[in-house]
Amino acid sequence: MSTRIARTNSKQNTEQTATAEQKPEQNKTQNTKQNYHQHTEQDTTKKKLALEIIKRLKTAYPDADCTLDYDDAWKLLVSVRLAAQCTDARVNIVVKSLYEKYPDIASLAAADVNDIEAIVHPCGLGNSKARDISACMKKLHYEFRDKVPDDFVTLLSLPGVGRKSANLIMGDVFGKPAIVTDTHCIRLTNRMGLVDNIKEPKKVEMALWKIIPPDEGNSFCHRLVCHGRDICTARTKPHCEQCVLADICMKNI
Repeated sequence: MSTRIARTNSKQNTEQTATAEQKPEQNKTQNTKQNYHQHTEQDTTKKKLALEIIKRLKTAYPDADCTLDYDDAWKLLVSVRLAAQCTDARVNIVVKSLYEKYPDIASLAAADVNDIEAIVHPCGLGNSKARDISACMKKLHYEFRDKVPDDFVTLLSLPGVGRKSANLIMGDVFGKPAIVTDTHCIRLTNRMGLVDNIKEPKKVEMALWKIIPPDEGNSFCHRLVCHGRDICTARTKPHCEQCVLADICMKNI
């Protein structure tokens, strides 16, 4: 009789131990499911907010476009590189002299880096920008036969071309889905509540891909530039009283 009781108790202890071991795994699974549903709900809310913001900005800035002047893809590549820490207005002035002397990829690829720097110096960081432009044009000339590739990954292989530049080329030149995470985009999407305290450009881009319709991304980013310059300013207090998004913006300032 005592042997039977001992076996029964042993079996119960084994079952209890197994149950105890299963609980952490069950809790982990439940937490994972809860987090998944929470993130899904957040994404759904952000998608609705994004669509309404896109709609209103379209009305406010119907003709928003790239503010860099160009008539060829390679020229946009040059201008985007020069625009780092420089205004688009200044870049548009400087490149006129550059293209007068070097009117195509081949001539710019053959140009002396010092000569390029002398022209682009007013845009700041002249030495590094001139080196990148020279190396980029050389690669376009010798490897791509003077044609700018329409593939995102290939664009990233060009000297001086990062994700922001590649996205701009993909969207503006080739009309493909693109999200340009410049300073305006990063600042405004955080303020509006479309992204949550994310400052790294690539992470902002990845977060926006989840909530912005692919065919709206490029124009949406151009409108953010306009809105950031006119209303949701960085150097002064934002003009929320004039903002078309005032009632839906999270105002994370």
